[in-house]
Amino acid sequence: MVSAGTARDIALEPTWLEHLRGEFDQDYMLDLRRFLLAEKSRGKRIFPRGDEFFGAFEHTPLDKVKVVILGQDPYHGEGQAHGLCFSVRPGVAIPPSLQNIYREIHDELGVPVPNHGHLTAWAEQGVLLLNSVLSVESGIAGSHRDRGWERFTDRVIDIVNTERDGVVFMLWGSYAQRKGGIIDGRRHCVLKAPHPSPLSAHRGFFGCGHFKAANEYLQSRGETPVDWRLPDA
Repeated sequence: MVSAGTARDIALEPTWLEHLRGEFDQDYMLDLRRFLLAEKSRGKRIFPRGDEFFGAFEHTPLDKVKVVILGQDPYHGEGQAHGLCFSVRPGVAIPPSLQNIYREIHDELGVPVPNHGHLTAWAEQGVLLLNSVLSVESGIAGSHRDRGWERFTDRVIDIVNTERDGVVFMLWGSYAQRKGGIIDGRRHCVLKAPHPSPLSAHRGFFGCGHFKAANEYLQSRGETPVDWRLPDA
């Protein structure tokens, strides 16, 4: 993740590294690094790959962020996680929450439902697909919570909140809404709904109108809307 005691060799996109460099020398991040190394030394399998922990930042530089979608943990199944929340690698079955996201986009905008779950095309348009926790042990949901990632991603949200104007934050579920509590609703557009999980989507995620609302807000500011269509895999 980082070299011990220094931030010199962090593989992080430059616009983010400018603001996050100091985090990597904080005790909490050094403790997180030691934890990850210890887990790997015990033969634990960790997702995504280490070089993809910061994939969301690589695909969406800070100065390009126009929408933020907050997730919780990476997927913990084989071959799923690759650093973007809700997204899976090409060829991997589309997870249920993402299926519900696609259904809502189709209902709002009439765009075709994709045949894959790879969301890089959104990220490259300025949609920061940010999980709260950036790693997980294979097969064990939530296994890397409370190890330091949440503090790091709180800092990420704070940076977007203070360094950018007019960003759309999509906060789905109580967890994301609590995490997004620091967002200044006078400078940004904050959209809240239940989580798209099959357990909660019918309680208000379906019909939330977030994708249409996001584009209308961006257009009202003279910005290019997000093309929520995805090319076929």
